Amino acid sequence: MTPPDDPFPAVYAELRRLAAAKLAHEPAGHTLDATALVHEAYLRLGGDPAGRSRFVAAAAEAMRRILIDHARKKRAGKRGGAARRFTLSDADRVNLPDPDVVLDVDAALSRLAADDPAAAAVARLRLFAGRTVDEAAAAVGVSRATAYRDWSYARAWLTAALADGVDGAARPE
Repeated sequence: MTPPDDPFPAVYAELRRLAAAKLAHEPAGHTLDATALVHEAYLRLGGDPAGRSRFVAAAAEAMRRILIDHARKKRAGKRGGAARRFTLSDADRVNLPDPDVVLDVDAALSRLAADDPAAAAVARLRLFAGRTVDEAAAAVGVSRATAYRDWSYARAWLTAALADGVDGAARPE
């Protein structure tokens, strides 16, 4: 039996909801379900981070990595192909059903993280965890205004980077 102040049931329910939302955008026949994705993310964390916001942010990052690994495996037999045009919007979460698009966005986010880690952290939570800017601000420990600036910059940076394809895109200035 869990103590009355145990946050685990609420966090677990929130993570299952988040995982189900992410998996809803995956193609039919996906080999993971929401429970398996949450459990795999927990195993990859290797510990119990302090605080609910930090735990959810860490779990969202682990889920992002699992989905990226899954997309890489699916694309392994389909190398090559033309670059796809992709535009980011102000939507709460971006629909990334195509494994190639998931990988392109992740590669662009990795390049952004080299230039601006804070903006990349907010963008990861927005794009891969479906968090609002306010929720992302709480998870990364910055003010609401800073998170909005980081998201605006990240959205513009990623849109420019993805416009010509990740591999051939020039770095936005």
